[in-house]
Amino acid sequence: MTTHTKDILVLAATGKTGRRLVRRLREAGESVRAASRSAEVRFDWSDPATWEPAVAGAAAVYLVAPDDPAPVGDFVALAAGAGVERFVALSGSGIEAVGPGFGEGMAEGERAVRDSGAQWTVLRPNNFHQNFSEDLWHRPLREGRLALPIGDVPEPFVDAEDIAEVAAAVLTGPGHHGRVYELSGPRAVTFRAAVETIARAAGRPMCFEELTPEEYAAELRAEGYPEAAVTALGALFAMHRGGHSAEPGDGVQQVLSREPRSLEEYAARAAAAGAWA
Repeated sequence: MTTHTKDILVLAATGKTGRRLVRRLREAGESVRAASRSAEVRFDWSDPATWEPAVAGAAAVYLVAPDDPAPVGDFVALAAGAGVERFVALSGSGIEAVGPGFGEGMAEGERAVRDSGAQWTVLRPNNFHQNFSEDLWHRPLREGRLALPIGDVPEPFVDAEDIAEVAAAVLTGPGHHGRVYELSGPRAVTFRAAVETIARAAGRPMCFEELTPEEYAAELRAEGYPEAAVTALGALFAMHRGGHSAEPGDGVQQVLSREPRSLEEYAARAAAAGAWA
């Protein structure tokens, strides 16, 4: 039984967590507005004219903030004023320790929903399993080499399917107001060990190479990354090297009453689907 009668607005509905969340909510019979610049409901952070039509009649919002924090507060205030009763904000593990250039939009999303006057919940996941198979580190792994400035600091990678399942439960069920859920996998592993796990599942050679932060920035620039992305990824890995996201969280267990999916499960599933073929 759900606690609302109106639509759920899912921002970034074509993204890694958004599209999985839309699917889950619709399978459960919820009325969903899938919103992004290219989804069925047009929503563009840089075009405030798209905001009001997207939120009109929505009771809950899955908030995925942009990198730029500037528009976030205005949107949340508009949504709350339009009758949105519940916000679930996607943030990130270790967000309070990230330096300038990364995470400022997520941090503003946390602040805005807390101050909205509506019910709010914050989800703080670790790095996604799917970063290895859908975008960030997919091509490097297919080419056989992932090179990062991380050392032996571990990361309890989390599955995007688990994030979506938690988000669906929090958006539709009671008892989550004012909660911050740290979402991770069952254990922390180094990036080197993660690459070894994926290589075994894929049945092909893949190596991990340690870079200095300066070498990493130079490689990103050589690959054509814009300077803003070079800065953001540098800030992200500086946070990781500080150990601020190294401890597993228990948010998946708290919300779903089960263990989160493991890296081994994910790697087997992705390899069977041809992710690194």
